[in-house]
Amino acid sequence: MAMAIMSRITCRAAFSFNTALTRCLFNATSDGHVTERVEPPGPRVITSEVPGPKSKQLSSRLSQYQNSDAVHFFVDYEQSQGNYVVDVDGNVLLDIFTQIASLPLGYNHPSLVKAVKKTENMINLINRPALGSYPSADFVERLEATLLSVAPPGLCHVQTMGCGTCAVESGMKAVQMAYQVRDLIATWEKNGDPVAGLCIEPIQSEGGDNHASATFFQGLQDICDETGVYMIMDEVQTGGAVSGKFWAHEHFHLKHFPDVVTFSKKLLSGGFYFTEELKPKEGYRIYNTWVGDPVRLVLLEYVLKEIKEKDLAANAEIVGQQLLNGLKALQSEFPGLLKNARGLGTLCAVDAPTPEIRDDILKRLRNKGVHLGGCGASSIRLRPSLMFTSQHVAIFFDKMRSTVAEMV
Repeated sequence: MAMAIMSRITCRAAFSFNTALTRCLFNATSDGHVTERVEPPGPRVITSEVPGPKSKQLSSRLSQYQNSDAVHFFVDYEQSQGNYVVDVDGNVLLDIFTQIASLPLGYNHPSLVKAVKKTENMINLINRPALGSYPSADFVERLEATLLSVAPPGLCHVQTMGCGTCAVESGMKAVQMAYQVRDLIATWEKNGDPVAGLCIEPIQSEGGDNHASATFFQGLQDICDETGVYMIMDEVQTGGAVSGKFWAHEHFHLKHFPDVVTFSKKLLSGGFYFTEELKPKEGYRIYNTWVGDPVRLVLLEYVLKEIKEKDLAANAEIVGQQLLNGLKALQSEFPGLLKNARGLGTLCAVDAPTPEIRDDILKRLRNKGVHLGGCGASSIRLRPSLMFTSQHVAIFFDKMRSTVAEMV
């Protein structure tokens, strides 16, 4: 009897969940038929400014319980679609920041909505396992079909984690453990402060989208090799085909693969690839309750299929060049407001003269229906989805140019 009741409850929950997902995927027409939802034709702002009154009210409520200063606006995720985010006030914004660079295919992509509607995948939504100790029967197969299928050249080990931060910290822990095994005690006695590993981003993202040459990274690897220091490549923000290659460090033509490559954001979860040398010899050395999320591997399988079948890495290279060319053209036209345009694939940025001018540009753009992010002291950072096209580029520069022009 109890089992029958639980079965009915599960069925009702699944029906409710599928109904909600169907609303995300389809629109009903006036004659009762349903059609697959398409993204909006362009931005549409209906409030006097963004954030609007509903977002401000929610932000005020949230601030009673936690600091809400980092909140840009509240989002209606059910209505958001493709490259457009819809806020709770009904404003439609071309999103070139995509949840801090973490949405590979934009909002409510049909293949992902269909994926989580499958009963076999829904089990992972209901039962989140402690993967380090109780992985599901299909976990190894999922791992092989997703993360290991796009492993950086030379790296055949992977450890899943929950986010980018714990991916980097655990990668550094693996390096430290391996270093200790080798000669930590002797080095500590000699120098008092040994270096086990060096962690660097292909593009220093949060620090201001700072780039370095391939020669720089090659020389850095030489130094690591000469001194016995492990090299950790932090690809949390740059991995996942956004640079025009699946891994940004592939642009640098390193002599050999890094010792660790961390990932997150567009790969939907967190974790790191590592060499055989860094594989822990005992259990529980790199461990937390969940060590990843099987639901994210389910979705990642569909994301990777889209990337490969539609060659989205090539699209990122083409669209990224269009973005970079456009930013360079704008900085030539408005040298007092924009400078130092740079980019690798869609990982593009441009600087404003001051933080205040940068923030003013971002605010004006949001009020025109375009959402961007800042980084560093005064940089404007572009982080579009892999589904960003030339059409979206044209809309962006139409709004960007008019914004900068009105500030002259």
